[in-house]
Amino acid sequence: MAKALQSASGPRSATAAGSDSLLERARRLAPMFRANGEANEQLRRLSDETVAALTESRLFGLWTPRSLGGSELWPLDAIEVIETVSEADASTGWVMFAAALAIATGGVYLHESAVKQLFAGGSLPVIAGQGIPNGKAIAVKDGFRLSGAWSYGSGVKHSNYLHTGAVVYENGAPRTDAHGNPEMRIFVLPIEKAVFGDNWDVLGLRATGSIDYTVDDVFVPNEFTHVAHTTDPLRGGPLFFLGISGFATLGHSAFALGLGRRILDELATIAQTKTGVTGTPRESESFLESYAKAEASLRAARAFVIESWGGLQESLQRGERPTTRQFTLVRLALNNATWSVGDIANFAYRAAGGIALRASAIQRCFRDMYAATQHVTSSAPILRDCGRELAGLVKDKSWGFIGLIDAH
Repeated sequence: MAKALQSASGPRSATAAGSDSLLERARRLAPMFRANGEANEQLRRLSDETVAALTESRLFGLWTPRSLGGSELWPLDAIEVIETVSEADASTGWVMFAAALAIATGGVYLHESAVKQLFAGGSLPVIAGQGIPNGKAIAVKDGFRLSGAWSYGSGVKHSNYLHTGAVVYENGAPRTDAHGNPEMRIFVLPIEKAVFGDNWDVLGLRATGSIDYTVDDVFVPNEFTHVAHTTDPLRGGPLFFLGISGFATLGHSAFALGLGRRILDELATIAQTKTGVTGTPRESESFLESYAKAEASLRAARAFVIESWGGLQESLQRGERPTTRQFTLVRLALNNATWSVGDIANFAYRAAGGIALRASAIQRCFRDMYAATQHVTSSAPILRDCGRELAGLVKDKSWGFIGLIDAH
């Protein structure tokens, strides 16, 4: 793992699972996460041992408010934790940060009665799903009738509750807010209320168990819903000005960096040990040059992530809401990290030769990273909106989940 970050000033996490920090717990568990990587992939979900470790260590509570038994980590601290777990095993890191997002935002933005039920006795529920508003929620007395179909429910095989998005309908038409925009909400409901597919046959991140699911006319009480793009926390501190999209950007950035470190370390091991009739990587000038460039690319991507999130964190710690420009920079840093590590994975696959063709850690890392490049958070439309904002071509805009929207 790269040298630890210098943490910015501000309150540190509570340590509900013991006197050690969340980062220390992640480092202690990393060898087990790594050892279980191949078996997890064969299961197409995380092993029971892995899930139990994430739960008991309270790594799932990465961002959950301290008042609810979580760690409420600042961004720079959270990056280190997610990097550590993702370097050990990509699928474990992905499930951890995706669930951490849903658990934290449920704890922060849901009504008090729902939070008391979900976090009863100081336990952390495991919440996961798909927040894109693919569902239809018909407003009824005291709640909504929710229906829809969602793909790529990140980590749902490991959850107790679903976090899922839908557009609200009233009187047969989409309900709008004061500015005429369709009302989109997040719904949290017991996992038993959904029907799950058995279609998780994918290139990479196979162990995440991110299967598709449907919900058919299920009643969800008002208190178990919140506006999808809210950044107004009902509990917790200014960290939660980030909103769902902010936490998603942070998690995906750290994931890519951790996996990038693992790829280069695996390739270094191959270079040190591989022999063959065509020579060895360590004897190839082209390999050595390319490896050095890949190392520089990863470190440069990480530096951009740390710089952009460091500035945003300083604003949060002053109690200030992040600016559109700050969100532009962290989204650009995510895009750069994702595609830089994608290029590194491609180089590693080619340089490893036949080792990468067969079942191996380097092959799994390659597949996991290329699965990650397909996520909407690193898509071309978001990159174009970063360009528009940085070039001063838009005004009075803020960031929604997948692009710039009117600030109001």
